[in-house]
Amino acid sequence: MLVKEPFCLNESAQSPGTDRTLAILELLSEHSLGLSVAQMVRHLGISQNSAFRITHTLLQRGYLHRRESDKCFVLSNKLFDLSRPKINEKSLVVCAYEAMQALRDSEGETVQLLVRSADRAVVLEQVGGTHPVKVTGEVGLRVPLFSCAPGKAMLAWLPDDEFADWLGGVKLKSYTATTLSTRKALKEDLAETRKRGYAIDLAEGLEGIHCIGVPILNQYEYPVAALTVMSPSFRLPESEFERLGLECIRAAAAIQQRLFE
Repeated sequence: MLVKEPFCLNESAQSPGTDRTLAILELLSEHSLGLSVAQMVRHLGISQNSAFRITHTLLQRGYLHRRESDKCFVLSNKLFDLSRPKINEKSLVVCAYEAMQALRDSEGETVQLLVRSADRAVVLEQVGGTHPVKVTGEVGLRVPLFSCAPGKAMLAWLPDDEFADWLGGVKLKSYTATTLSTRKALKEDLAETRKRGYAIDLAEGLEGIHCIGVPILNQYEYPVAALTVMSPSFRLPESEFERLGLECIRAAAAIQQRLFE
């Protein structure tokens, strides 16, 4: 197991306890199987008493879970729940869920709601498909924006200056033979996405998976999220893209109506 450099308190920090708490949360985010107090002490170089007090406070407040079998601590979903976006004081997930279910029921495919976080698209909610063979992910899953339909849908509606900043700081790479791994190819694809109203993913992130994605826009026409339908490529050929794209646009419009009504 790789051991991090010992934790070093930020000299400008106003609250050493807060600094240690955040260090523990960040460390646990990198170890999905969890860590014991002793392992945290070893990774961060903080005292055992400090690690014990912080983890038990976080446990009592619901930010951590502790397995009884080995006493290891793992992150709960509380931080993720706190960060779920709201628009007009309404929960994006709550406003989207009915339309997501209706789209899943009509298509039989998995439907996801995602938001942008830096250079990643993050799954906020998912309604699983009904077919025996289906594509699913996990809430909290992070995927590169440029290699998935929902990510490209959000990128296509970004203001020009914000997109330029993003493009200048991201490293494009190929995940499959069809990944848009050059700036020229990506910009051309996003221009087409904007024209037709939906993004397509031709197995650009994973082999054998096709997706359609549409943006969910706020009152300023800014992409606050994206809706996507995921399917094995054999069940979603290119001939079906336009029909499904229009269905996704209608679903996104229903979500926006709920957000702003």
